[in-house]
Amino acid sequence: MEDDQTITQAIAARLQAEGFQVRTAGDGPSAVDAAHAWQPDLLVLDVMLPGYDGLEVCRRVQADRPVPVLMLTARDDETDMLVGLGVGADDYMTKPFSMRELAARVHVLLRRVERAEVAATSVRGASIQLGDLEIDHAQRRVRVRGSDVHLTPTEFELLVCLAQQPRAVLSREQLLAEVWDWADASGTRTVDSHVKALRRKIGAERIRTVHGVGYALESPAQ
Repeated sequence: MEDDQTITQAIAARLQAEGFQVRTAGDGPSAVDAAHAWQPDLLVLDVMLPGYDGLEVCRRVQADRPVPVLMLTARDDETDMLVGLGVGADDYMTKPFSMRELAARVHVLLRRVERAEVAATSVRGASIQLGDLEIDHAQRRVRVRGSDVHLTPTEFELLVCLAQQPRAVLSREQLLAEVWDWADASGTRTVDSHVKALRRKIGAERIRTVHGVGYALESPAQ
């Protein structure tokens, strides 16, 4: 769902070549209607859609049902990225980008959903309790001081990854490999942006930064 028809057609053609069924929309209202009618497994959204922008489309679709969202933007601006993550986007790509990388990101997001479905029925589905932070893997719910906190699928997987080794420092490269399935360091900024978004939701003091290395999840002070 893109504001430039040439890019829309190129994205659709590449994803169809990857074996996906694809529907497109040229503006915000049409995108919301299509998502509601078609119930897609994943959305690719341009931030600058006419009608209302991709952020509003993401907000409305996520309010209806959780779905992985890959946002596309022409601006390499961390503020835009954090706003997008705040309304439920899972990943961001800045134009120009290669269709090969876009297809890879789509596959990663969908694999993450599949892993989550398996984990919900496995022994890994047990709850994790760190002070007043509770992570229920089976129900994919997070509570802070007894109140539910809404996380995107990516934020949830990032939190679980950190929580499985509490107080241990995990490098950005480790987090990229575990959460995003990326084998190189090209996405370390993505990790940083998701950590910032996660801190806003569960409390900044819970995630410790080790400069030049990575992050650790701490038990809050009692």
